[in-house]
Amino acid sequence: MRRLSPLVLVVLANACSSSANGNTGPAPAPAPEAGTTAAIVADLRADSNRDGDVRFDDTDAIKTVWDAKTGAVFLANIDDDRGRCPKSGNDADLPSCNDATNEVVDGADDVLDLARLKTKPWAEAPDGATAIISITTGTTGTAGTASAKDFVRLFKKTGDAAADFTVLADGDALTVDELRAGVELAIEGKDIVRDTKTWDGFVDVKLTVTVDDAHSAADTVRMRVAPVMTYHHLLAAEQVFVTNNGDPGNKLLRTDLAAATTGAGLPTPTLIPDQDPWAQDFFETAFMSMPGAGGVQHVVDVALRSANVYDPTDAKNPLRPAGQVVFSLLRGKDHAAVQQFNIKHNQNSDSLNSFGNLETIPPYALADKTYPLGRIIRGNIPSFGPDPSFIKMMESQSMQPPVYIDTSWLLVGHVDETMSFVKASTPRGWALLVNDPTIAKKMLEDQVTAGNGATKMFIGESWYDDNGKASSAETTISAVLADTTVMTASADAATEVDSQLTVVKKETGLTDAEIIKIPFLHTSMQGGSYAYIPGMVNGILVSDKDFVVPNPHGPVVAGKDIFQQTMIDRLAPLGITVHFAEDWDEYHAALGEVHCASNTRRKIPETKWWETGR
Repeated sequence: MRRLSPLVLVVLANACSSSANGNTGPAPAPAPEAGTTAAIVADLRADSNRDGDVRFDDTDAIKTVWDAKTGAVFLANIDDDRGRCPKSGNDADLPSCNDATNEVVDGADDVLDLARLKTKPWAEAPDGATAIISITTGTTGTAGTASAKDFVRLFKKTGDAAADFTVLADGDALTVDELRAGVELAIEGKDIVRDTKTWDGFVDVKLTVTVDDAHSAADTVRMRVAPVMTYHHLLAAEQVFVTNNGDPGNKLLRTDLAAATTGAGLPTPTLIPDQDPWAQDFFETAFMSMPGAGGVQHVVDVALRSANVYDPTDAKNPLRPAGQVVFSLLRGKDHAAVQQFNIKHNQNSDSLNSFGNLETIPPYALADKTYPLGRIIRGNIPSFGPDPSFIKMMESQSMQPPVYIDTSWLLVGHVDETMSFVKASTPRGWALLVNDPTIAKKMLEDQVTAGNGATKMFIGESWYDDNGKASSAETTISAVLADTTVMTASADAATEVDSQLTVVKKETGLTDAEIIKIPFLHTSMQGGSYAYIPGMVNGILVSDKDFVVPNPHGPVVAGKDIFQQTMIDRLAPLGITVHFAEDWDEYHAALGEVHCASNTRRKIPETKWWETGR
């Protein structure tokens, strides 16, 4: 039989009952003796059963348990529903404005971002009875929960209009009239969890009802702030972003990308007006959610700003300027922006803070562990890793525990240079695309054997030096095979990619049958490896059936680019159409590709994070 906490707590002289929690609550007290206070009603409810409503019919009676079935959720209210926050400013000040940085409810839209609590009416409350609402610490064993009250704000409903809420300070008392009628409360998080040692995201809201010095009762509800989660590539794309910097090469990419997105049934890409062409790198799309009416998720999109420090000597504006897009363009109604960095992080590995180095492995199960929302994957080793404070923030979300691989051998150091994920009819529903220099070399050698060694590659394309001076990239199959820099870098890359795969296989259980190898060649500069052939794993899945990748400009034999055709052939069994986009001048020659040039906001997963039990 399901345990239910008592709705009415009977309190004897000098006795005080604690929270009714549904699993460990005390048995009802004996009937009051003659001359004692009548039964005290101390019943505080939140949406503990996660159906989007707060009830007193006992469906919300299990209050202090957090598991896959029970536990109330609230949001970090850090969006900007009324558009009152500035669109421009400096890195130090822009994050200081959002709906949680004031003590008012910012209109009817803001009300929707607040989770509700209610006190049960006690019509028989005697004159002089009082009630106090307070924030107490959680009991998860995390040292930082002592400061939980610093991360939340309570409001009390004071009128009939949707936005008629007034801030309720910790420890504020309710009047006897409010106690008799029952009060509706609302809670907001002032911030997301950034370090579980400071705050683990849990908070206990306590109602204490007092009749006199000898007679009181209390009730507690445990709540948890929603984590921030990133999108995996199996989720349907809804919006694609690309920079518009006016350069000819940028325009070529935008044109091809728009054709592919339109063909996939998506809107044309959203243009970001900035000179920085790497739309993937300076922000990351994410989301947080809580139960809404009818069990539908109420979602706030989150734009994460990259922790790239471009000027550690400038305390006001140390970060990559393009990252301000999270405030200037993306922050608004149901859209939040998050910035986290330590200006003293290792500048030698700052490139790893770009979000080409943050991808999400799709959902899977391995042995007794399940990852229904996937896992973050990043390049990170002890001697070469991203900003530690940003790593800590992402790990503290607890929903998508990261997998770390070694990208220190890459000149840019991003995980999207060597692998990506596509939907596939496999046991786990997806396949891993991985770059493979060995295949590319073998393909070129076979063409030499067939007498095609003089066939040209990279026709009409150029390399550019640091001053923008062009030199022809045009070469032949035989010349590439004779290029010791390319061949050595490619052989080394094959070894390094195998090491990455070893980690991924161990963490996911992925088999060779679920890995699709794509031809790729590397070259090197300044001790780091990078793509010699435009890297076709560095693409974006704009629908289950449409994958946009860079045009490899490979050798054309019998009327077909052999690298293009291999890519087409390897994805055809998955029902995926490959779209080739022109990215050489603006991106490939500058050490990036299509994925680096774009960003994607995707459909919210049907799996509700609170049902994972994490």
